[in-house]
Amino acid sequence: MNMMSEAAVEKALDQKMNTVPFKMIGKDVSVYYGEKRALFDVNLNVRENTVTALIGPSGCGKSTFLRTLNRMNDTIDSCRVTGKITLDDGDIYDPSIDVVELRARVGMVFQKPNPFPKSIYENVTYGPKIHGLARTKAELDQVVESSLQKAGLWNEVKDRLHESGTGLSGGQQQRLCIARAVAVSPEVILMDEPCSALDPIATAKVEELIHELRTNYTIVIVTHSMQQAARVSQRTAMFHLGNLVEENDTDKMFTNPDDQRTQDYIMGRFG
Repeated sequence: MNMMSEAAVEKALDQKMNTVPFKMIGKDVSVYYGEKRALFDVNLNVRENTVTALIGPSGCGKSTFLRTLNRMNDTIDSCRVTGKITLDDGDIYDPSIDVVELRARVGMVFQKPNPFPKSIYENVTYGPKIHGLARTKAELDQVVESSLQKAGLWNEVKDRLHESGTGLSGGQQQRLCIARAVAVSPEVILMDEPCSALDPIATAKVEELIHELRTNYTIVIVTHSMQQAARVSQRTAMFHLGNLVEENDTDKMFTNPDDQRTQDYIMGRFG
């Protein structure tokens, strides 16, 4: 039996990736903070059940773009977003959109683990209660177990669900925040440098978790680590000075980028 060559396997995977439908589409997205323009006409599409990494030097606009995907920028008075972003063809900036409902569909995990000062159990059930997704004790119990299983945390905390979430280690806290995000059954999970405050062992666990979550969720991750982007993502987008430089399959971006700025950044020449 003939084994496919490595190049043939990669080509087949690339072709398969190009048939994956778009979950979110950003068209001519610009962001202003008062008079200052932070993003310039960004066109970036996010593929379903795919991890898309946003890379680039500090202040390049990658986190700003990430926050446009669930309207987190709405919380900043001076912020204005132009252009169009759709989720399953629906404009998320349409005035009729319920932002609370949008953020249930597009969840977020922040740079620093931020569990509520409540029990592990209450951290996970907070969202489902607000959104009316689970009402009975049995339903809530099921959500807690399922979400903590998905976050790779169940076996570590199942005997102390009513202890404070803030008493967990940093890595466990971050996985609790991921459990909290998946508890409301989102379609997309945004992660803003989710491992930057974690040690290498905790980082490895979160990266493994991202790989597993991709089966059921679309994930967009901002990372300052080139190695992390290479390990966890299938698509990578490079930002620089508020512009999207290029976006492509991760393997191609790290081996044969189209733009010299990407090459220079990956090689550590700036950033």
